[in-house]
Amino acid sequence: MSDEMKEMINHLNDTELKSLLLQVFLRMQLVEERKGYSEQQFFLDVKNTYTDLLAYKNNQASNLQTQFHTTHLVFGDSPAGSLRVALKESDLIQHENIITFSDIFSIGPIWNLHTSEGINNRYNWLCTHISMDDEVLFTYEDNFNKNILALEQIPSHHKIIIWTGENAHEQTALRLMLYILKEKTNEIVMININEAYKMHFDRAEIEFTPRHMGEISAKQIKQIYENNKNSHVLTQTERKTFEQQWLQLCVEKEDLRIWENNEIISVSENYYDAYIVDTVRNFEEKKKNNDFIKTAKIIGEVMGHLNQYIGDRFIEYRIIRLIMNGVFDMEGVPTAMRYYSIKIK
Repeated sequence: MSDEMKEMINHLNDTELKSLLLQVFLRMQLVEERKGYSEQQFFLDVKNTYTDLLAYKNNQASNLQTQFHTTHLVFGDSPAGSLRVALKESDLIQHENIITFSDIFSIGPIWNLHTSEGINNRYNWLCTHISMDDEVLFTYEDNFNKNILALEQIPSHHKIIIWTGENAHEQTALRLMLYILKEKTNEIVMININEAYKMHFDRAEIEFTPRHMGEISAKQIKQIYENNKNSHVLTQTERKTFEQQWLQLCVEKEDLRIWENNEIISVSENYYDAYIVDTVRNFEEKKKNNDFIKTAKIIGEVMGHLNQYIGDRFIEYRIIRLIMNGVFDMEGVPTAMRYYSIKIK
């Protein structure tokens, strides 16, 4: 009940919150003034207010569901924000829904991630390996389960559009989503942002290859969507292939995945450790001294030269491991990457 209540409060706007608080305070005042308004009646009124508000919000959510005709699946807050802007500028935001999985699926365990047990297993790994905001961790399992429920409840008349790219993060998510949607009869369209980018933008002028959807602007997403919204609908054979690939992928034990030769490759989590060490060594050679180097600077350098998308916090996790293993010395406090520095021992 507490999670349901928190979710409801979080979705109230300022006017609704003020009105609710005013009602509670006025009733508390009546109880204190002892004018025939008992504490029992106060409790019953507050309970009725909660019940009415919950029913109103559920009805509001149901009405929103019926007005949509398209559901987008996006993997990350940044691409979701850009897509939302693109839909708004195209006057589509009122009719096209976005379901966002705020995660990086190229890192961490994905064992049976289509089940509550698998989600809990991933959550426990994130808690002990990746530096994340407390609020994100607190709501992680709940949000993941709610997103899966939202997928299962997509009306059969909705077109489903899955945004993906040539990277292990979005390709892993694609296979997971198609497995969860395996019983759905909806039309499912896959938009590959890398293929669309090459097709719609002059790469002679823009020497840039996006590693994932989060690196594409809202303006570019708008143009890509306008040219691809009626693109190829996945056949049942294609969907079955992706579903089978997920079943093979979700039993592998490695906690890191890369995209190579158009397939997802599971590798050891220390796969990039040697590259991280070489990056630090190159900095030290350029400086020609033995000073500590800001961790944030190292992480930025590593990320800037990788052709994979694994996120800065995974790289920081590997740096912490290298410190614990005696490869690096550390100066400062590792509460955030900007607060400490490293050098080779």
